[in-house]
Amino acid sequence: MRPLLRLLLTSLLLLSPTVIAPAIAEDAVATAPASQVLSYEGEAQLAELAAKGTTVVFFYAAWCPNCRATVTELNARWDEVNPGLTLVIADYDKEQALKARFGITYQDTFVLLDQDGKGVEVWNSGGVNGLNAHTSAL
Repeated sequence: MRPLLRLLLTSLLLLSPTVIAPAIAEDAVATAPASQVLSYEGEAQLAELAAKGTTVVFFYAAWCPNCRATVTELNARWDEVNPGLTLVIADYDKEQALKARFGITYQDTFVLLDQDGKGVEVWNSGGVNGLNAHTSAL
């Protein structure tokens, strides 16, 4: 009886991959870390976030039409951002020391941090596609 049961279970598994595969995919999505958006609070915050995972600083200015368009797109398409990404929004006009640290001279600029909190890549604009392109290899 036992070999028959094993044969029956094996047959079911082989005949129904379309039922099992979606369940596995759903489990993978459910366990993927969520992406988050935070306001810049200081150097210690950036160091902690960078040590934990993929962190990007976005230099935003309220008066900048490109920045507003980028934020609108991020809000509309946030579910498409690479899982586990932390986006830290820094005020372009207020965060002078942070701008100097990364050599930022233009608003609507993104900075990818390494695990030590150092800027390893800088780009302007790009929205969700830019975020994903610059963080997909991590």
